[in-house]
Amino acid sequence: MFHKFAHYSFILGCIVAIVAALLQTVNMFFVFSLVLLGAIVGLMHLKTKNVPQFLLACVALLVAGNANFQVLNVVFDPLGTLLTTVFSYIRLFVAPAALVAAFKAVFELTED
Repeated sequence: MFHKFAHYSFILGCIVAIVAALLQTVNMFFVFSLVLLGAIVGLMHLKTKNVPQFLLACVALLVAGNANFQVLNVVFDPLGTLLTTVFSYIRLFVAPAALVAAFKAVFELTED
């Protein structure tokens, strides 16, 4: 049950990030929603055994979000700006999930 809820929360967070980027707005509703959904996704993954894979995926998304997409504006003008905005919102969504999962991983490591 929790796995499905985390799955749908992750999809909803990605959709909210894309919609916020397409609207090109910095609205507190979007920011709060993304942080809250990210924390929910992180908390839902606390019960699973795949925390290391989840953390690796989070790190990959956070690193990919730091790419310089502005170079794509040379090919198609708004594309680079749009991708930069989308990934900034995705980073805002993934960071709380990674933080919660990382705390769980550190706690498990210190338990042994």
